[in-house]
Amino acid sequence: MTRRKLRAFHTMIAIVGIAMMAPVWAVSLSAVGTQPLPDVGIDTASLAAGESVAPGSASLVPMMAAEMQANHLATADASAPEGGGAAVVGKPLDDIAFVRVATENGRKEVSSAREALPQLKAPELKRIAELLVNDHNNANARLSQIAEAKQWPLPPPGAQGTPPSGTAASDFDAKWTAEMIAGHERSVALYRAQAAGGEDKDVRRYARDTLPTIEQHLAQLKSLQK
Repeated sequence: MTRRKLRAFHTMIAIVGIAMMAPVWAVSLSAVGTQPLPDVGIDTASLAAGESVAPGSASLVPMMAAEMQANHLATADASAPEGGGAAVVGKPLDDIAFVRVATENGRKEVSSAREALPQLKAPELKRIAELLVNDHNNANARLSQIAEAKQWPLPPPGAQGTPPSGTAASDFDAKWTAEMIAGHERSVALYRAQAAGGEDKDVRRYARDTLPTIEQHLAQLKSLQK
């Protein structure tokens, strides 16, 4: 066989080989073209330049994308409140607790002072009992208005404060004074904490405005304690 014929034979074999591989390339390109891969940070410029990719990476891409989506959903579910409702940002739970405790304490002090009035013997204690009824009634009414405007729950009327048992002047007066001092000391601590660190500005202002009155009550009660 001459050189010219041998060269033509080799050329024909190459053309036949290319023709046989064309369908395979067409199928591969078609499959890739109809299934776009998610963007997971792969350097497309490197791929275009013909750099090699580790074996099996094509199967890892969709697995990575699925894991990222699952993690995103898990995070969203964890941040959502129970019951499927909308999340409440900055809900002042401590302020609502303050309103509840302050309302309950105020009601008890008013009831105890009112019930004690007929039994108190010392004129000074009668005067301060009347002052407690008036001041705490006004404070309770203001706090209720704030809570209702914000649609916060108020505690239902519960057991009212009762004065100490006994009718002897010295015994009853001393017991009632001691109970009022203990109650006002707790209220002073509660109102001081709210005035200093309350989240809601209206409740914080209420605590600051009311605190001096409660401190004055406490000082007067201590001055009358025997």
